[in-house]
Amino acid sequence: MRQSRSDYQSWLLGEILLTGLLGASLALFLAYPLLQTSWDMPGLRLVLQTTMALAGLLVAVLAAVRFSVEGRRLDLLLATGFFVTSLSSFAFAIGPQLGGHTIQPAEGWSALLGGIVGQALIAAAPFLRGRTKYRDWAIANAVAAAGIALLVAWSLLRAAGTALPNLDPVGSDSQPFYLTGTLALQAFTALVALIGWGERFRTRGDDLARWLALGFTLMLFAALHLVFQPLLASTYVSQGDFLRMLAYLLILVGAWRAIRSAELGRVVAEERARVAREIHDGLAQYLFAVSTHASMLEAGAPVDEVAPRLKEAALLAQQEARFAILALSSASGTAPFDAALRRYVDFLTADGVLEVELEIDTSIRLAPDEQIEVFRIVQEGLANVRRHANATQAEVTIGERPFGERYVSITDDGAGFDGGETPGGQGLKNMRARAESIEGGFSLRSTPGRGTALEVVLRT
Repeated sequence: MRQSRSDYQSWLLGEILLTGLLGASLALFLAYPLLQTSWDMPGLRLVLQTTMALAGLLVAVLAAVRFSVEGRRLDLLLATGFFVTSLSSFAFAIGPQLGGHTIQPAEGWSALLGGIVGQALIAAAPFLRGRTKYRDWAIANAVAAAGIALLVAWSLLRAAGTALPNLDPVGSDSQPFYLTGTLALQAFTALVALIGWGERFRTRGDDLARWLALGFTLMLFAALHLVFQPLLASTYVSQGDFLRMLAYLLILVGAWRAIRSAELGRVVAEERARVAREIHDGLAQYLFAVSTHASMLEAGAPVDEVAPRLKEAALLAQQEARFAILALSSASGTAPFDAALRRYVDFLTADGVLEVELEIDTSIRLAPDEQIEVFRIVQEGLANVRRHANATQAEVTIGERPFGERYVSITDDGAGFDGGETPGGQGLKNMRARAESIEGGFSLRSTPGRGTALEVVLRT
């Protein structure tokens, strides 16, 4: 909590400085009209519009991916809002220019109103709570509804014909009141978004909310520039366009960080659930055996017969508990991968039955999901060696071949088995499934009397 407050205070200080700087520059532009510079550069404006639309579309996709992982209504509205903004820009502002046509009032108003509606959806998102159970078609339905709504709005504006006011204030030094009011509404939605996302960052510590709040600070002042500067002609570029471009880049960075965090959180949650199942299936069975043998002693069974089995079951239960705790600490990121794996090998070989040589190339980088699955593959592989192979020595190597091919190999000097690449028992099936879950290749070679070698080639 202390770290969260520190993060919020740092963000708030940066927000105050940014707002002060942008406010001072806006006041300077208003005090000295000569500074209100604009450039008639249709090519540059088209490039900026296209870049911002693509950035908004990427943010929409990233928000949709996080929605598919976590199911938050907030992400559904966020993805829809950015999609509406980008779609209206592509359809009504960029498309006509690419086709060599002049933007008509219907297209200009459709692009402007579509951007305001999309921004309003984004502004409403931080005030939503909870998750939805219906994830499969939610994004598709929202996108379809948004597309239909934009098409209907454009059709109605087209039907208005010459009665529709022109957006370009040609031959005028001031904006029409209806245009100023519309741009003021755009600035107001940006202000609501800034407040909403800033409050969410304060209360929830959501990293994406921090970036969105910063982005909409820039959006707010970009909109204010247009309110006070009579310019909306489709060929002109002003200071507000560059502020808006910077805002999209900030938001895109935040969305990328958020989706990476969401994916890591999903992997960690799945691994914790898997460890819980293994505790139930492994540790619980040994504890049941301990309880059974203790009951036999209470019932008067010979101590010489029951005590060795009771001791063995207790030792196995203790070892299984250590393995499970070690796996969970590795999955949650509280133990460095190589240190966790070495401690596991120490636990496994403590009784001297099996000797394991572990070699890890410290220069290799493993993603969080790879660390989890590699740890479990090695654990499962060595457990198979110990239980079924009658081996005295095993070797585990995590290394890298020329051309950057990363691999994990486990070899032993045990009895081996007949079957070559056959999946074999449940343990081998589990290891193959784990390798596939991280897009790795799995291979197995075994010959009776000559041991077994398995290898996982990690994704490039």
